[in-house]
Amino acid sequence: MRSTKIITALNAVTDTTVSNKIYVGGAKRIALLFRRAANAGGTSTFSVKASMDAEDTVTPTMTAFNLCIDNVTNSNSQNLTRAVGKAIANSNGDAFMWIDPVAIVNWLEITVTQTADGTHSAWIIAEY
Repeated sequence: MRSTKIITALNAVTDTTVSNKIYVGGAKRIALLFRRAANAGGTSTFSVKASMDAEDTVTPTMTAFNLCIDNVTNSNSQNLTRAVGKAIANSNGDAFMWIDPVAIVNWLEITVTQTADGTHSAWIIAEY
């Protein structure tokens, strides 16, 4: 039986912010949802770090993670687009990314870098 866990990593923060390190070990699939609101002309740039450290690690070592699959349009002949994060510029909106299923990830950390304004939220959706 599958279960889904929705974890709030960033909750309407209004400045450049780094989330807590969040344990997601054992998840079969992981999605990331990034949201920008209260736009007046700035940019929210979300980036992801990951770790394979064990669950009982007090301070996991986080590394920039370039295995996030971007939700961009491409043709059947193109490969999936992988990136370390996503920017939402000059608008209110959402962006989705998925952790590549070939990656073994136990911990995630999300950073949002703010340019000018806005509120910034991020969720991790893990399916077990």
